[in-house]
Amino acid sequence: MTTPAANGGVVQWGTPTARWVLLTTILGSGMAFLDSTIINVALPKIGEELDASVAGLQWILDGYMLALAALILIAGSLGDRYGRRKVFTLGVAWFGAASVLCGVAQSTWMLVAARVLQGIGGALLTPGSLAIIQSAFVREDRARAIGAWSGLGGIAGAVGPLVGGLVVQAWSWRLAFLINVPLAVVCFVVARRHVPESCDQTMGGRPDVLGSVLGALGLAGLTAALVEAPGRGAGDPVVLAAGIVGVLALAGFVVLQTRQHDPLVPPDVFADRTFVVANALTFVVYAALGGVMMLFVMQLQVSLGYSPTVSGISGLPITIILLLLSARSGKLAQRFGPRPFLVAGPIVIAFGMVLLTRVAPGASYLGSVLPAVTVFGLGLACVVAPVTATVLASAEDRHAGVASGVNNAIARTGGLLAVAVLPAVAGLTGDSYTDPTALTAGWRIAMWVCAGLCALGGLLALGIRNDVLAAEPTPAEVPESPRPGECFHCGVEGPPVHVEPVHNVRPSAA
Repeated sequence: MTTPAANGGVVQWGTPTARWVLLTTILGSGMAFLDSTIINVALPKIGEELDASVAGLQWILDGYMLALAALILIAGSLGDRYGRRKVFTLGVAWFGAASVLCGVAQSTWMLVAARVLQGIGGALLTPGSLAIIQSAFVREDRARAIGAWSGLGGIAGAVGPLVGGLVVQAWSWRLAFLINVPLAVVCFVVARRHVPESCDQTMGGRPDVLGSVLGALGLAGLTAALVEAPGRGAGDPVVLAAGIVGVLALAGFVVLQTRQHDPLVPPDVFADRTFVVANALTFVVYAALGGVMMLFVMQLQVSLGYSPTVSGISGLPITIILLLLSARSGKLAQRFGPRPFLVAGPIVIAFGMVLLTRVAPGASYLGSVLPAVTVFGLGLACVVAPVTATVLASAEDRHAGVASGVNNAIARTGGLLAVAVLPAVAGLTGDSYTDPTALTAGWRIAMWVCAGLCALGGLLALGIRNDVLAAEPTPAEVPESPRPGECFHCGVEGPPVHVEPVHNVRPSAA
């Protein structure tokens, strides 16, 4: 089997291999997406059956996101080093096994522990899906492939709320986790049979284990402090210790990355301004999305009296819009540049969040919920594929796994911090989420905060270079350095590889 070159894929759009690659990556990421949408619908029932507090519900969400955000960087690096397909399939198998543990959990903290394990699997497979697309497809087809990946992956999001509502209402929230198992089996088999292996043939040394530990410890400490502070108090020894450990560990992580010979996150990936700005936009927008997704279904069920099934269906327009428009927005962003989409998209999302403040007791679906989620979905469709393609295009192709890992880690960290902080900012502590009046007041505050974050994202996008998705420089502009033979790390023999230099050969910002 041929391995894609480090800076130029071999798969063209419309070929059988292209369809297999897309199917595999969509199945993998879609499985994780399906799980996240289902658990949002199931959260009130989980809280009721396991007698969980707001902090318990936060940890059920944050346990997964913490493991995902903390380990996704080293997972992306491992994929670049040892084989992107190899690490991706390991993540798929791990995610499926952990889903079984989630489905049989008997207490809040058993479920939290199982969710942490599930997050490890998610960390292994999530950056791999995008890195496989980036390394497999020829450059001119990548934005289109990423758009198809995000749009078709939206099927999982579209089915998730409906399936989640049905299984929670008809049987139990446990089936929400157990349905991942057959999906994982299919994804694993297809990936092993039909997806080409690839890796970065220039990577040397050993994985940055110490950096991974410091990064994970830093995020864990800060998250624990933020989640527990509202209930325990900011001066509580546990909160203070967790916060101090988190800050020191993250500071150590940053220092280590600047001094390591073979760092977990190569500092040169941040040399491109567009890469930095696109990731900053990702952080604020996904923080806002994380807050909305946690509270939306709870508001519908607790304050408006919707059943789990109806509340799941209520958000369906968002994922239908993503399904219909994401591939198109990715293609248009390649044609006209990503900046217009990334400025307008977050602002449209912010407007949708302002409309969501009208979703209160007595509000009708057609008059309040549907207009808000439709505007929200339109804005999201403008952002998802263009920002992902922009991040990957602004980094060297040999860093596809690291770039995807950085972007995913930043997105998950944004959602992680939103889930940890937003309930306290909105005044939701203890069991206040069971009171419609208290929940509605907090919901409105939270929507205004999230709308502000998205508007900030639109302003940040003004700093993105609009030519970043343009065609690759001609061979005359890019010196070539042949590197024939076999990839030492992933063991796949491939064609000569041309190592692309840092992207300072591209034209200045448009």
